[in-house]
Amino acid sequence: MREQLRGGGVAEPVIDDAVLVLSELLSNACKHGRPLGDALAGDGDVRAAWRVDPAGRLVVEVTDGGGPTRPTPATPSVTAHGGRGLNIITALADDWGVRDDARGEVTVWVVVHDDVHDPDAGHRRDDFATRISAPAVSEIPGLDFADVVDEAG
Repeated sequence: MREQLRGGGVAEPVIDDAVLVLSELLSNACKHGRPLGDALAGDGDVRAAWRVDPAGRLVVEVTDGGGPTRPTPATPSVTAHGGRGLNIITALADDWGVRDDARGEVTVWVVVHDDVHDPDAGHRRDDFATRISAPAVSEIPGLDFADVVDEAG
């Protein structure tokens, strides 16, 4: 993937983002989606694709056999072991969405940020890092370790 995109003139930071997006999409497809084809016959799989669209933007897609729910960003707790994938994708994407077909296949597509053509992309990444950081313990209402230490005392 990297060599093909690099050869097509896609910038290295965009390729890095696309690899992370593809990883998240594949993880979600394996965890939440059904395989394509006849899984009982050993034909179960997912399909990944990427292309540069006519506007010069990199589009990454993963298709699976659909799942019990539509892909939507979650709001995981600070201690949750998952649920952040689509939020990461949202931070790295100009746009993303879900496309269904008549066979029940579901494709999640992502237009990856292009820093060269979108000067605000780096700023949005900084915003994302700020939004996912846990608050300082001192900023959490009702949580005062001094009271706990005094009571244990």
